[in-house]
Amino acid sequence: MAVALVVVGAGVSLGLWAASGGDGGSTGSEARSSQGVPGRAPQASPTPSPTRSYPLSEAPRTIPAVRDHEPARGPGWQPEKGNRVVVDDPALADEGRLVAGELGMAYAGEKNDKKAGDLRLALNGGKGANPESYTMTVRDGRVEIGGPTDAGVFYGTRTLKQETHDGGTAPEGVVKDEPAKPQRGFMLDIARKPFTADWIEDRIRELGDLKFNQLGLHFSDDQGFRIESSSHPEIVSQQHLTKAQVRKIIDLAQSRHITIVPEIDSPGHLGAVIDAHPDLQLRSAQGSAVQGAIDISKAESAEIVDDLLNEYADLFPGGPWHLGGDEYQALTRSNPEASFPQLAAAAQEKYGSGATVADLATGWLNDRADTVRKHQRVPRAWNDGFFRGTSVQAAKDIQVAYWTGKEIGARAPLEYLQAGRKVINYNDEFLYYVLGEPQTFVYPTGQRIYEQWTPRVLRGTAAVPARYDGQILGGSFAVWCDLANSQTQDQVAAGIRMPLRATVQKLWDPDKPELSWAQFRALADRLG
Repeated sequence: MAVALVVVGAGVSLGLWAASGGDGGSTGSEARSSQGVPGRAPQASPTPSPTRSYPLSEAPRTIPAVRDHEPARGPGWQPEKGNRVVVDDPALADEGRLVAGELGMAYAGEKNDKKAGDLRLALNGGKGANPESYTMTVRDGRVEIGGPTDAGVFYGTRTLKQETHDGGTAPEGVVKDEPAKPQRGFMLDIARKPFTADWIEDRIRELGDLKFNQLGLHFSDDQGFRIESSSHPEIVSQQHLTKAQVRKIIDLAQSRHITIVPEIDSPGHLGAVIDAHPDLQLRSAQGSAVQGAIDISKAESAEIVDDLLNEYADLFPGGPWHLGGDEYQALTRSNPEASFPQLAAAAQEKYGSGATVADLATGWLNDRADTVRKHQRVPRAWNDGFFRGTSVQAAKDIQVAYWTGKEIGARAPLEYLQAGRKVINYNDEFLYYVLGEPQTFVYPTGQRIYEQWTPRVLRGTAAVPARYDGQILGGSFAVWCDLANSQTQDQVAAGIRMPLRATVQKLWDPDKPELSWAQFRALADRLG
């Protein structure tokens, strides 16, 4: 039996012509006899013409990989100019218009009829379903993407966009997909190195197509304060983003279902604020100034930080808010109470005799959490902003951004998990891209993340027990600009390209990937 196999895009076989006894058999209208054709003599033993059938489809190749695909027989689907994108709910209009433009199709709005080539987006209201889940069905020359929320439907359109990239074909069958982790982030330090608004918007488009859902902006540090301020314009660096630019960034992020997570780090890393308010700088008993540290014994210190938190809460929508809390230099001294008697006195006045500088710093963190909580925000702080053995405890709802185990008095991730805290993974041995590679940092590679890291690897290379997996909300790849001029922003974009893809693969599905690293990298190159 002679056969010819046609393969089109994405590993999808699109047609098997068999002389007889094909896998799918004849289908009536497809099986035509050559008898009775005018001008042709009847054959003694007529040979049936070829009949068309299809092999089972193969799972699509996407980043991140889809978690389940039910194969089917059929030609698959490709977008064609003039074909429609339709929705069953006006809440999906933005997703419909976006994917229509990307695929060169016509957005037709709400329609109940069915036409060949349609892409239909639908809200299915699945109770109890992961809100970011979706189902994509390719059948009968049409595609339907359904999910319980517009975010899930959007992720389905990202899968379809990748499947049909560069002439590819969405395979016949049903994709059922959802992320393992609800927080999939990228954090950018724009305080030490100003990035242009256009560059940030390009990253948002990239993140959206990869199904990331958070972008952290660390915009205040010793080297700069990078967003326009109306409450304290005196602290803003010459190179900064205007609020109009930030609103445009926010609008683009929302269209990609990405939440901006702002960070104004305190009580350390406030050098740009202190430059304009030197009277607020922390000084030791000997009168020496402490770099970046604000004096938390002064009421004015809390006032200016709360002014900023309140101002930017009105600018940035969304839930999470990063309070920082790390590397307060007062607590790196062997005897903080002796080195900073004003802090010790303030601690005892507020929390009673025996209270320490660590208690005062914990109280500062709780007070700032109160400020953002009034704006319906969920606070998070770096793990070295939580202290062991204090009489004042950090509020239970402050989530732990775990980045290092190298600080003085380092606490293992298990301490936070056993206390019931929610944790976000920023493991600095895998997920920290620190410009110039200072100290012991080296640029992370996508391969190492892909092959060795999972969300349960919070510190070093060892995973915490699986029973704590539900407390680990997700993770974030981070760019820190310690030596800001070591790379241009274009070099940063190139350097983080594969690490971002590896990170989201493991946040979407932490199990061992089906593809080897070489195959994954080749797929990334093909998808662009």
